[in-house]
Amino acid sequence: MRRRRAPKREIKADPKYSSQVLGHFINIVMEDGKKSKAQKIVYNALNMIGEQKKEDPLKVFFSALDNARPRLAVRPRRIGGATYQVPMEVPKERGISIALRWMRDFARTRKNKPMEIKLAEEILSAYRNEGGVIKKKEDTHKMAEANRAFAHFKW
Repeated sequence: MRRRRAPKREIKADPKYSSQVLGHFINIVMEDGKKSKAQKIVYNALNMIGEQKKEDPLKVFFSALDNARPRLAVRPRRIGGATYQVPMEVPKERGISIALRWMRDFARTRKNKPMEIKLAEEILSAYRNEGGVIKKKEDTHKMAEANRAFAHFKW
């Protein structure tokens, strides 16, 4: 039997833009509890985007996030000794979290540049519907589409 569900923690909004999602992104980028360093990285990346695109960096960021957010995903479900990959809709909040983690991970895999530049490039490529994050989202959707036959196992 499962224990009680963990309570949802309130994520503090970031100090500069007062956005909860951006505060969450800063927490995701943060390493070893160094929040001020993570804030510098994210804000510098947003400033670079603002200079390059000549438009509001927050709009670009949220548009990129929406492009990268997965709508469907597969979850393993064990039925009669066999494990099926059952496609399911991803709740909006979880989709945003997944997209933010993907952005961070793909930015980290880019080489030989400071993190803020890598992050800015990753956000811009997601904004243009290209790059690693979008490919990952499309792969996730393809996997869900391929396993549509098991959709009736949803619970």
